[in-house]
Amino acid sequence: MYPDNFYSSTFTLLAEAEVGKHFYWNIGGYLVHGQVMLVLWVVFTILLLFSFLGSRNVEQIPRGWQNFMECVLDFVTDIARNQLGESFYREWLPFIGTLFLFIFGCNWIGAILPWKLIELPEGELAAPTNDINTTVALSLLTSLAYFYAGLSKKGFGYFKHYIEPIPLLLPIKILEDFTKPLSLSFRLFGNVLADELTITVLTSLVPLVIPLPIMLLGIFAGSVQALIFSTLAAAYIAEALE
Repeated sequence: MYPDNFYSSTFTLLAEAEVGKHFYWNIGGYLVHGQVMLVLWVVFTILLLFSFLGSRNVEQIPRGWQNFMECVLDFVTDIARNQLGESFYREWLPFIGTLFLFIFGCNWIGAILPWKLIELPEGELAAPTNDINTTVALSLLTSLAYFYAGLSKKGFGYFKHYIEPIPLLLPIKILEDFTKPLSLSFRLFGNVLADELTITVLTSLVPLVIPLPIMLLGIFAGSVQALIFSTLAAAYIAEALE
């Protein structure tokens, strides 16, 4: 049995956990989430730095950063090739690769760096993917991508699949176009947010040892979420190209 003060402190921490509080910037009359933009620029800078280090001195026999970046490129290429096939993967590799690297970078930078040590007037710095606006934007980009893929290959004949094999499937096919971005966005958002809330509560209760396995699990889960999102995006595009 735990003492009563343990339960009271636990419930107090859970009650004080805030979700959805933001540090807003007013840019041209529009409010944007400042803490998300700050971390996004850090992610962009790191990705650009890795790209620069991997391509500044290209050699026939890769080594160092070039070898590392070529391994990353091979991994992303396998994701696109396995879903899209040899005929289509090359033209969609930049999009699938960007999705994977962006989500991977956001999840890892949120799990590794101690953002909570930096105080803001409102809200707190964290992984950009724990903001529903970021994940919805990525999901809508994916939806636009597979609509573009289908229309560019089949023209307006792409919409024939809504009534095939029978017209009765039309409502289901339309509903499917709404559920795809919803499932993509809420899966990524929910996993990242739940992981950060769990680490916050455990760190407040037991600051030293217990949160470490959860943090390692969060890093692993962030990598898996990046893989799942990019794989599903490639699968949806492949479905539109069939």
